[in-house]
Amino acid sequence: MENIEGKAEGMQDWIDAGLEVVNSSGPSSSSHNLVCVTDIDILSFRPDSVEKYPAKLHARAVARKLGVNAGLIYLPGGTARTFEDSDQLQDFRQLRYFFYLSGVDFPGCIVTYNIRKDDLSAWIPPPNTGRDVIYNGPSPTVEDVRARYEFDHVGLKTKELNDYLTHFNERECGLTYVLDANQAPQQFRRAAMNDTGSQCISTIPPYNSISLKAAMDACRVIKSPYEIKQIRKASAITAEAHTQVLRSIKKLSNEAEIEAVFTSTCISKLAKKQAYNVIAGSGVNASTLHYGSNNEPLEGRQLVCLDAGCEWGNYASDVTRTFPISGQWSKEAKQIHAIVELMQAHCIRMVKPGADYRAIHMKAHEIAVHGLMTLGILRGGYEELYKSGVTVAFFPHGLGHYMGLECHDVGDGGALLYHSPSIYVDWFTVYHRIQRGPSPNAASILAPNMVITVEPGLYFSRYAIDFYTKDERYSQYINTDLLEKYYPVGGVRIEDDILVTEDGYENLTTAPKGKEMLRIINGEDKEENYGETKKDDEEKKKKKKKGWFW
Repeated sequence: MENIEGKAEGMQDWIDAGLEVVNSSGPSSSSHNLVCVTDIDILSFRPDSVEKYPAKLHARAVARKLGVNAGLIYLPGGTARTFEDSDQLQDFRQLRYFFYLSGVDFPGCIVTYNIRKDDLSAWIPPPNTGRDVIYNGPSPTVEDVRARYEFDHVGLKTKELNDYLTHFNERECGLTYVLDANQAPQQFRRAAMNDTGSQCISTIPPYNSISLKAAMDACRVIKSPYEIKQIRKASAITAEAHTQVLRSIKKLSNEAEIEAVFTSTCISKLAKKQAYNVIAGSGVNASTLHYGSNNEPLEGRQLVCLDAGCEWGNYASDVTRTFPISGQWSKEAKQIHAIVELMQAHCIRMVKPGADYRAIHMKAHEIAVHGLMTLGILRGGYEELYKSGVTVAFFPHGLGHYMGLECHDVGDGGALLYHSPSIYVDWFTVYHRIQRGPSPNAASILAPNMVITVEPGLYFSRYAIDFYTKDERYSQYINTDLLEKYYPVGGVRIEDDILVTEDGYENLTTAPKGKEMLRIINGEDKEENYGETKKDDEEKKKKKKKGWFW
């Protein structure tokens, strides 16, 4: 940032200088410019595509990570459940570890993989009959599953499965690998118990419940070509949904309508599930990181922070845009958005194989210090402010996370920025731990075919900032009088999904940002179809639909 400081004379000069440095530093071999996804042919596939889920590829990768030549991987899938005190079924969500080794997305199944024989088998419930068929339709048959998925064998989850497991336990070599001891087959658990039902110390259980999760996490973080294709499609639909919100925003009056436009656009493209609950925070609500009420009026508010992404084939997208409701920035909102834009631009440029994501995270804080100093919100020298960690008051979360079958996906040995089994992270502690020189953490080192997010933000939460203004260690650095001008901004976050390539990165997110957002809000765009293929666009023109949604 030193070469930026010397060129900056005012806020806009500082931002322009920063973006100039980013853009002039030489394009990445896979650097991203905003493109219309109609140019991406790979997005033209449909749900009835003949391409099968690469379950066998994934199973072999997991076996290699386990480092054994024999054994059985055993994974039960999710079950159908009703709501508590109700006969109504909950929406089914497949267990992600099971899905990774099967691609099967209906309840009541089990997958096994015989490592020595390289045999992947699916075990499904017997076909439903009678009343259940009348009400719910027929369940998939053995023939259906054999034709649709990549299995060496498909059988019923009845005596056939029990015989298979008994044969393996008595005749085959190696342990059975399960995610958790509670998931081990019943007959295996009984073998590890004595007659009284308590654990038998002298008996070695015929299953391993320790190694499988780590092996699968290490595999899941490196995406196969099929998985990347799913994420591209999810990102394309998400881009169109964000675009439709921008086109509609001047006509909307409540956060709920923003959520409705976004989700209905996704559903109309057959993406019926969101990767996470839509965050549509306007005004001060944008300062709540996971705001979810989405029910307040937009009148009198400056910005909306829309954090929303759909799933495609159970793979997530995760995109955030912050934009002015009126189509025009207030002075303060424009300043904060420009700083966050610069934070993201610099950080994305740092993504490449071998890069430590913790260093990228700290780069975002470096730029935040410079930007908030330039505005006068922070007072003092750069080094002093950076070492203090005071920017955590305004940027109180991690720069990003892995993404895949989960929005916050698993990593090889931990999360992207920290090694902790807890989902509750004290980011102030993490900040200083990284600053002091982080201990080795393989989970933070980027590698080809990882998909990560880069999502810096600056927020003006009275509740969060009060912790710092009441602490004499930090209050000396914060210009509390000037803050009053920025509280109505609420917060700004910009988030894209980034694929790590062999020599750099590719930005998978095509949702409009920056000046392009304003053009769309103000009706100055040519209605590019950011989430559609050329074929989709031609078909839409042939049969134009009418009604409130269209």
